[in-house]
Amino acid sequence: MSESDFPYLHGFSEVEQDRLYRQGRFAEHSIYQDVDFSRAKKILEVGCGVGAQTEILLRRFPELFVHGVDRSDNQLAAARKHLAIQPQFQNRYTIEKMDATRLEFSEGEFDGAFLCWILEHVSEPSQVLAEVRRVLRPGGRVFVTEVMNSTFFLDPYSPNTWRYWMAYNDYQLDHSGDPFVGVKLGNLLLQQGFREIQTNVKTWHFDNRTPGRRKEVIAFWTELILSAADQLLRDKYVDQGTIDGMKIELDRVAFDKDAVFYFSFMQASARV
Repeated sequence: MSESDFPYLHGFSEVEQDRLYRQGRFAEHSIYQDVDFSRAKKILEVGCGVGAQTEILLRRFPELFVHGVDRSDNQLAAARKHLAIQPQFQNRYTIEKMDATRLEFSEGEFDGAFLCWILEHVSEPSQVLAEVRRVLRPGGRVFVTEVMNSTFFLDPYSPNTWRYWMAYNDYQLDHSGDPFVGVKLGNLLLQQGFREIQTNVKTWHFDNRTPGRRKEVIAFWTELILSAADQLLRDKYVDQGTIDGMKIELDRVAFDKDAVFYFSFMQASARV
């Protein structure tokens, strides 16, 4: 299988890989507020990609050993390179190519599991979670962070941005992903027999109360959604006029003294 067999909206370029590292650091506080692996020794990271979250897990939990798996050769190569230059993580992780729907691990092999921004890109999220449950020991805990793209709101009204955002979500749906999977995590975990399931809505809501942070988030969001522009244009989900119009709108919103940005995502935790 080549990278072209994976319909990943953002692509696998070095520019995109660098963006993923920045994204990991940018969203770290929101994602890890409630993540606790302090009692775990060995965890599985499904969809480790370029190692952006692997780095954060190793840094935040210094006693942890992380097994990262992903199906992309390009992303795995980037992860190995990125982690190798950080000697403090030596001998604390492995990075392997693996299909998350058929994990090559024994039952009960891990104390915990971590999934972040991965189920939105897979066609069989239930099978992924079934495999995660299989390889967790009794009492093992999983944390899953996922998107709820229907929550995105931007003021002033930006029609090109909305058209682009709908095309962005349509692309994922048409390619067997799910840009709304966050709200389904409770059901998905329950169906696979997990217990002690908890869901928590994480919200980014910025207005005049925090103008500096609002501007940072809009810049982050602009980079995120524009990273999909080439693919959406190539597959005729949007036209160049929509992209150009969106860029003008996002620049205008970034400097609007009364702008509002809102987006929510979901984090779930559960035990075996």
